[in-house]
Amino acid sequence: MRKTAFISIVGRPNVGKSTLLNAILGEKIAIVSSKPQTTRNRITGIYTKDENQIVFVDTPGFQKPRTKLGDYMLAASTSSIGGSDAIILIADVSYPLGEIEKNILEKIKASKLPCILVLNKTDMSTPEKIAKSIAEYDQYYKFDAVVPTCASKGQGVDAVIEECSKYLAESEWFFPEDIITDQPEKTIAAETIREKILRTLSDEIPHGTAVVIEEFKDSGKIIKIRAEIYCEKSSHKGIIIGKNGETLKRIGSYAREDLERFFGVQVYINLWVKVKEKWRDNTLNLNNLGYNLKEFK
Repeated sequence: MRKTAFISIVGRPNVGKSTLLNAILGEKIAIVSSKPQTTRNRITGIYTKDENQIVFVDTPGFQKPRTKLGDYMLAASTSSIGGSDAIILIADVSYPLGEIEKNILEKIKASKLPCILVLNKTDMSTPEKIAKSIAEYDQYYKFDAVVPTCASKGQGVDAVIEECSKYLAESEWFFPEDIITDQPEKTIAAETIREKILRTLSDEIPHGTAVVIEEFKDSGKIIKIRAEIYCEKSSHKGIIIGKNGETLKRIGSYAREDLERFFGVQVYINLWVKVKEKWRDNTLNLNNLGYNLKEFK
């Protein structure tokens, strides 16, 4: 009999939620960066083995919103809690239990759902500090399981899957066994390009950028992509393009390498940069860019 479970991955920004999801799947479907607030949308990762299918939902980091885009991201994270069979709260083991984690745990408590605590980045800590962190969390909330991990190195990932498997219930699968995400190809392309912007540019500019795929043509042998990068200031546009277009070329080259690995065919990327001032606080612009808050109401 086939079994299914839905598991949401929540936590503050930059604790390794997307890294954990990629490690579980053995394939990169969620973009990662050292910069916080990398993930903007909920991302579905599908882990299928034997008769079991676990659907993981990666969410934006919980954080006090500063813009309307921030409101959208918080709504995406909060709404994911209620629609799951269990929750993974992932935290950086190097940092103490904070108000953000306490706020998330109050929402989980209200949902009455099981919760697995994943203490990530153990490679940056010591056994003594890990034990202290486990005790601190255990004193505040009674978790169904606690799993120390280093997701970037794949350590503890099997134990996370094993704990999540306890919430499997008899059900037909919601997805075919040969797919690992329900993200459209355009979304994967846009997010990959945005990841390369995050990695290539300074701290301030990437968070004011968005990527829209205007054209995606797949001939079977080559994929041709035309993408527009939106930023908030004319000065940012010049920085993204770089001298003689070198920065933009580098972003495109990095994205092409990742997308060719993912799609398994040659990829051609044509990038353009446009300015939309204060788009993160403009409801119409947010809707046009795919961030519609109404979908969570």
